[in-house]
Amino acid sequence: MIESRCGILCSECAYKEQVGCKGCLHIAKPFWGDNCPVKNSCESKEHQHCGQCGEFPCALLKQFAYDEKQGDGGKRIEQCKCWLQCT
Repeated sequence: MIESRCGILCSECAYKEQVGCKGCLHIAKPFWGDNCPVKNSCESKEHQHCGQCGEFPCALLKQFAYDEKQGDGGKRIEQCKCWLQCT
């Protein structure tokens, strides 16, 4: 089941319950700011998740995935690959 646009597993996110986040598939605006550029890009191309994009993994997704403070070492990129195989 696809949980996010970028490959983050919302079911494993500590903030989900803390802030009542329903995940980017079900919200217009993320709880952490005015918008999410990854979400915006994915939705503008009418993809369910980044793995469906012809530019996958793009520089923007890599920047998020490998960010020193907020990144996950590429785990979200691997998750998008998994979702792509399942859809």
